[in-house]
Amino acid sequence: MRKRVTSPVPSHAESHDQEWLDLEQVAQVEVTSEDVAYPIEAALVPGEEAGWRAAQPGEQTIRLIFDRPQRLSRMWLLFIEADTTRTQEFVLRWSPDGGRSFREILRQQWNFGPPETIREVEDCVELAGVTVIELAIVPDKSGGESRASLAQWRLAG
Repeated sequence: MRKRVTSPVPSHAESHDQEWLDLEQVAQVEVTSEDVAYPIEAALVPGEEAGWRAAQPGEQTIRLIFDRPQRLSRMWLLFIEADTTRTQEFVLRWSPDGGRSFREILRQQWNFGPPETIREVEDCVELAGVTVIELAIVPDKSGGESRASLAQWRLAG
């Protein structure tokens, strides 16, 4: 997995029969922060269980930069928060021109309320000519000390 650490600027199951992209082969990843125990690869590589977590609180960004434009038939994200009640917001954007401009795909707020509400799953489909996908996460809309995290992020071509 090629990566760069940059400075900050309900129960559903993943479809196991899906042909997910091998992101290690087709993209590099940029991340504003990562806890060494929870690196970004743990959310992007199938078979990893720990997921990614930021090293510090506040808004975080994960950016996938493709080696060549991609057609994406599906994007699947899984967020899990089992410990802290909080309202998270994330924005998913894509770029057709190497990151010079972005188009919003989805903006979502979610209220985690453990132990009942600990999982958020998003399933988006159908984009063509994608050069960059960007996920910006505000882990706690109230400004608390929660750190952004992502259990899984899968993309299919």
